[in-house]
Amino acid sequence: MPTTLADWLAWLEQLHPKSIALGLDRVDEVARRLKLHPAFPVITVAGTNGKGSTCAMLENIYQAAGIHVGCYSSPHLLRYNERVRINGAEAADDALCRAFAAVEAARGDTPLTYFEFGTLAAMWLFIENKVQVAVLEVGLGGRLDAVNIFNPACAVLTSVALDHIDYLGSTRESIGHEKAGIFRAHVPAICGESQPPASVIAYAREIAADYRQINRDFYFEKYVEKHDGGWDFVSGDTRISDLPLPALSGEFQLGNASCALEAIRWLQADLPVSAQAMRDGLSHAVLPGRFQVFSGSPEIILDVAHNPHAARGLAQNLRASANGKRTLAVFAMLADKDIPGVLREVAGEVALWFVADIRENRGATAELLARHLAEVAPAAGIRRFPDVVSAFREACKTAEENDRIAAFGSFYTVADVLRALPVFRPAS
Repeated sequence: MPTTLADWLAWLEQLHPKSIALGLDRVDEVARRLKLHPAFPVITVAGTNGKGSTCAMLENIYQAAGIHVGCYSSPHLLRYNERVRINGAEAADDALCRAFAAVEAARGDTPLTYFEFGTLAAMWLFIENKVQVAVLEVGLGGRLDAVNIFNPACAVLTSVALDHIDYLGSTRESIGHEKAGIFRAHVPAICGESQPPASVIAYAREIAADYRQINRDFYFEKYVEKHDGGWDFVSGDTRISDLPLPALSGEFQLGNASCALEAIRWLQADLPVSAQAMRDGLSHAVLPGRFQVFSGSPEIILDVAHNPHAARGLAQNLRASANGKRTLAVFAMLADKDIPGVLREVAGEVALWFVADIRENRGATAELLARHLAEVAPAAGIRRFPDVVSAFREACKTAEENDRIAAFGSFYTVADVLRALPVFRPAS
C-alpha cells in the first residue's frame, strides 16, 4: 500500500486504463461498501463555466455563517490537497492518505478512475469530520459524473456551453441534458442560464424537479449610481440589499453569486445564514486562476479560460481593467480544446503573444497555436517557446512599465506560471 500522498496519487493514476470513464455503477457500488450515506445536505454544482466560482462563494458564505462546510472541487493547480477543503482549510496529506486507504480497502477488484477514487475519499473525509453541509463540484457533465451518486438537497447548473464534446455531445441541447442529470425530483434545481437549452427545462419538468431559473424566478439588481458597486438579490418575496460585488472579478460573477444565494435561500430552514454572512462570504471568496491579479510592474493576470465561453469572460475583464495598459499574452492550451474559438474571443485585447507547448499528452504545440493565431489575428506579434515557463520569462523581460501579462488557456498554463512567479517576481 502507498504510504505518502505522492505515492497514492502516482498509484491512482495507473489504477484505471482510462482517465475518464463515465458511469455510476462502479463508484456507486464502492460507496455502498463504504457506507457513505451523508446525514448532511449536499449541494451539487455543475456547469461548463462558473461552477468553481459558485462553489467558492457557497463555501465562503457558509463558513462566514459559522456552518461547518466541506467543499470538493477539481482540478487542482499546485497541490491535490486543494481539491478537498473543510472550513476553507485544505485536507492534510495524512488525512487524504487515510481516506484513500479506506476507499482501497472497500473497492476490492472494482476499478475506479483517479477522479472517482478522489470523490469517494472526499466524502469519506466530510463524513468523518461531521461537516454540516458539503458543496460538490461536478468534474465532467453531470448525469454520469461520480459526484452524482450523492443525492443533493439542492442542485445548481451555472452555465451550458460547448466543451468536452467527445463525452457530452456537440450541441448545447445534448450537453444541457447531461448537465441537468444532477437534478432530482422535488428538489430545488437552480439554473444560472437566462436562456438555457430546452433540454434542461424539459428534463427538470420530466422528473418534477423544483426548477428555478435566473431572470425568471430570481435575479440581481446592480446599483448603477454607486461608484463602488453593490447590488440586491431578489427571489420571490425575498430581497437581500446592499450586497458587495463579489471578490471574484467580472460582471458575470453576479449571476454565479445569485445562484449561490438562491441555493442558500432554499436551505435556510436547515442551514440559517444571515445577510451579513452573505456579504462577508461574497467579499472573501477567491479562486486561484480565475482572473487572479498580481499587482506590480508588470501586472500579472492568471485565468484558466480554456473554452470560448470562459475566454469571453476573460476578454470582458481585460477590457474593463485596461486603463490604457498594453496586454502581453502567455498562451498554451490542450489540443482537444476549441483553440480558434478561444483566440477569436481574446485576440482583440492582446498586443503581443508568447505561445508555448504544454508538456502533456493532450498539449497543443506552440507551432499549432501560432498557426491558429495567424488565421485569427494575422497582424499579431507571435513568439514561440518550448514550455510555459520560458514564454513567461521572456514576457517578463519584454514587458514595459505599464504593460501587463495575461497567462491563460489551461490549468496547466496557470499552474506553471504560479510555480514560476516567485522566481521572476520575488516578494518585496
